[in-house]
Order: sequence, then structure tokens, then C-alpha cells
Amino acid sequence: MSAVPETLCPSAQPDWPTARLFAVVGGTPDRPETAYLDQAQAVTPELLDLAGPVAPAEVFRFAAPCVGTACGHFDRGEHRCRLAEKTVRLTPAVVDLLPRCSIRKTCRWWQQEGPAACRRCPQVVTINYAPKPPQRDAADTSIY
Repeated sequence: MSAVPETLCPSAQPDWPTARLFAVVGGTPDRPETAYLDQAQAVTPELLDLAGPVAPAEVFRFAAPCVGTACGHFDRGEHRCRLAEKTVRLTPAVVDLLPRCSIRKTCRWWQQEGPAACRRCPQVVTINYAPKPPQRDAADTSIY
């Protein structure tokens, strides 16, 4: 019998246990564009050093097991990720075709919101110092 894969958060921090790099953020601050890796990579000090003078979560996207109720974005009653829900509700789709993604089958956002989440994912930057209002509101844990 094979193990059931863990549900992954696609907006994890690099220091979360078993975090893996699955995408690189390029583009511009006004229009980020995520490039997805063919295969998620283990987080190593050498990999984190590649971020240079900025925080790794500004230029890399990490996935790690969803921490559920330990996360401020998780709705305990609904057992849902509000960040995924609000990203779909508040931000525009930025791609028509779903990007190739190495974590999709285990991604919390995909499992919960389906293709709508994937059409918005390329604009997501985990640490974004200049988010547009919809992105800021989606990330705000005080707005439901």
C-alpha cells in the first residue's frame, strides 16, 4: 500500500520543514511572472544563497505540507485555505492555459479551488513589498 501524499501549501516559507522550491519568480514588481520547475527541489543553503541580496521568498516559490489550523489563512470551521479562496475571488486570472506545475496533484489551492487557482498562481509572490490592492486584500488575514 502506498502512502497518501501530503497536501502542500504553495505559499510556504523556505524554513518550513520539508519545504521544496517549485518555482522562480521573474517579470517585474508590477507584473510578476512565475516560471515553474519541472521537478521541485530540496531547499539547501546553496539554493537560498542564489536569491542574492533579497529574501528567498521574494524570488522563489516554496511548497511545504499545509499546517492547517496553525496558519492564519486557514478557516477552522470550513477546513479551507482562505488565501486560496480570496486569491481566486479577488485577483484576476493571468493565464488561460494551466501552467505545468510539479506540485499540482498535492497542492491545497488546486484541491480546493481547482483550475481557477492555477490561472492566478503565476502572479503570486510570497513576499511582495508592493502588492496591488487585490493581492494585498487576498493576503490580509483580517479580511474574509
